[in-house]
Amino acid sequence: MTALGLSSSDAGLAMPLNRWRSHLVILGAAALALMLVFVHDVRDLVRIWWTSSTFEHCLFIPFLVGWLVHQRVSGLRSLNPVLWWPGLLWVLAGNFVWLLGDAAGVALLRHAALVMMGQGVVAALLGPVVTRALLFPLFYAVFMIPFGEEVVPPLQLLTAKIAMNLLELFGVPAHIEGIFITIPTGYFEVAEACSGAKFLIAMVAYAALVCHVCFRSWVRRAIFLIGAVGLSIMANGARAFATIYVAHRTSVDAAVGFDHVMYGWLFFGLVMAIVMAVAWPFFDRDPREAWVYAGPASRTGSAQTADLRALAGAVLLCLLIGPTWSLLSAARTSALPTRLALPTVAGWNRSDVAMAYPWKPRFAGADHYVQGRYVNARGQVVDLVIAAYARQREGRELVGFGQGAADPASEWVWSSPAFAPSGALGEQITAPGPVVRHVVSYYAVGRTLSGSAAQVKLATLKARLLLGDQRAAAILISAEDREGAPADVVIRQFLARLGPVQELADESLALR
Repeated sequence: MTALGLSSSDAGLAMPLNRWRSHLVILGAAALALMLVFVHDVRDLVRIWWTSSTFEHCLFIPFLVGWLVHQRVSGLRSLNPVLWWPGLLWVLAGNFVWLLGDAAGVALLRHAALVMMGQGVVAALLGPVVTRALLFPLFYAVFMIPFGEEVVPPLQLLTAKIAMNLLELFGVPAHIEGIFITIPTGYFEVAEACSGAKFLIAMVAYAALVCHVCFRSWVRRAIFLIGAVGLSIMANGARAFATIYVAHRTSVDAAVGFDHVMYGWLFFGLVMAIVMAVAWPFFDRDPREAWVYAGPASRTGSAQTADLRALAGAVLLCLLIGPTWSLLSAARTSALPTRLALPTVAGWNRSDVAMAYPWKPRFAGADHYVQGRYVNARGQVVDLVIAAYARQREGRELVGFGQGAADPASEWVWSSPAFAPSGALGEQITAPGPVVRHVVSYYAVGRTLSGSAAQVKLATLKARLLLGDQRAAAILISAEDREGAPADVVIRQFLARLGPVQELADESLALR
């Protein structure tokens, strides 16, 4: 018996538990500091979870991470947490990713950085052995990041094609143009909400959890994941087909009612049930199997190399590096022209002729915005839009969700890619009627001109990281697609007379 009245085995157990307590207290304080330093991004992350139907499944991920950790509690008690200074490199990497996201105006990177920094804090304050035991819960936290919206346009097109092929198979006369399908009884759009993106993203998160909990074989895991993703895509295409087929056999109103019944988590739950029913006989992990394997070395741990508070202070300093640099960058702003004017174009005159359907692209927070119509002697009509920013920041960006040719608050929707000259972005958008419009977009950041969102983000990133010129502009040339006056032909003719778009961008940003 010891002087405290404990057996040697009890004392051996009490010491690790006491060390766990001190490490967990500091870990909790560091996690709170992380959320306070990046409170804007934390709030934005939760807002997306709560308001976006595509990412509402993310609300469950923190609870699932907690459940995964709880599975390992008995094994974790046998491990000895230690301080691990190399874990600071993980925190620094996350902080640098946050800075990249903040500089480029990419919320995805900032949200991913929050998870990375959280993972790094765990590694630094609990040590490599405990981190290894928590590897999957730490990885699974990645699904708290709202990612995957980039797959929406291709999924819209793919869903429309699957539905079209099934309609042809069942002998339904139909015509497809981009994401629009026309049958004798109606006109259907495979909208963003119908793309199946939210099902696919949620299915990937669900399938990853099942792969870990129910399988040991990596081959079976890969087959299950691929099968679950493939079934989600095909099932959503079949749902779109079924809605249109019901409209063909009955009425559009009946089809809408059918879609409301089939759409949502009821449909996703049915797909998940089918996936699990097929995979159940192939599960190869014993549910009684331990989640943490602690060998002799992991039980003894290693000596402390520094005070917990010193390492916690170092973590805090690492967290503050990115926001501090961001504040320095935000203080640098170059002046735009006091007034933005539309150019004079030879052979084209300004016109107030009415549009077939009102169109105004969205560039929220632009410092200057001008829009005008031009008509030539042949009666061809073109719209020109210029938007300029002294500096981009969150909610005031050239490219991003809701920005660009199709304002989500309007009736215009993206329908397919379209013609674009080299270095520009071409899109076809559609409004009720239907009215079809082609839009060619150029984006300028400083003297970089491109139609690529990735290049725009990269140029913005470079300007903000190097404390350079952050002025930026969008130039859109658009025409309605009319019989006898194809939009692409009209846009080409206007661009030929407009002259170099780079010069127009430079004038709009007072760079010349």
